[in-house]
Amino acid sequence: MDASDPPQAEWLMKRNCSLSPRQALLVYALLSGATLGIALVFTFQGAWMVLAFALLEAAAVGAALLHYSRHALDHERIRLQDGWLLVEHADGPRRHVLRLDPAHARVHLPDTRMRTLVEIDARGVHAEIGRYLTPSARLDLVRALRQALRGVSLLYPDRKNLL
Repeated sequence: MDASDPPQAEWLMKRNCSLSPRQALLVYALLSGATLGIALVFTFQGAWMVLAFALLEAAAVGAALLHYSRHALDHERIRLQDGWLLVEHADGPRRHVLRLDPAHARVHLPDTRMRTLVEIDARGVHAEIGRYLTPSARLDLVRALRQALRGVSLLYPDRKNLL
């Protein structure tokens, strides 16, 4: 299997965002344009302080939308591919990828009632995933991961081969 082969199994969990970064830029341009346009009308009539506050507002809205846009594409991806369990976490500009041995991977949810993350341990490597999932969806993820690992894991043997 080479790198271009599709993964055997893949899960993608994204942050729930209403706007893409491009849409956020468009919203910022429209809001700032309207605010500054109105402020310029008042400035030409002698109320120059309106322009100062409009610039301050545009800067504050810009900073908030910049922060939003940096994290709008945050995600977690789990792939079972090329004999590895790859766990990727993208948080703003940072991207972390862990390679876990699926034969020794242990998937568990410490507390199903609480807001704990799904834990995957394999040969001393530890990953926590499920930041963008509801508690019930985390439980579904644990079940799906265990099912996918049945064929390759020593901890989750394939029930058909036990007979």
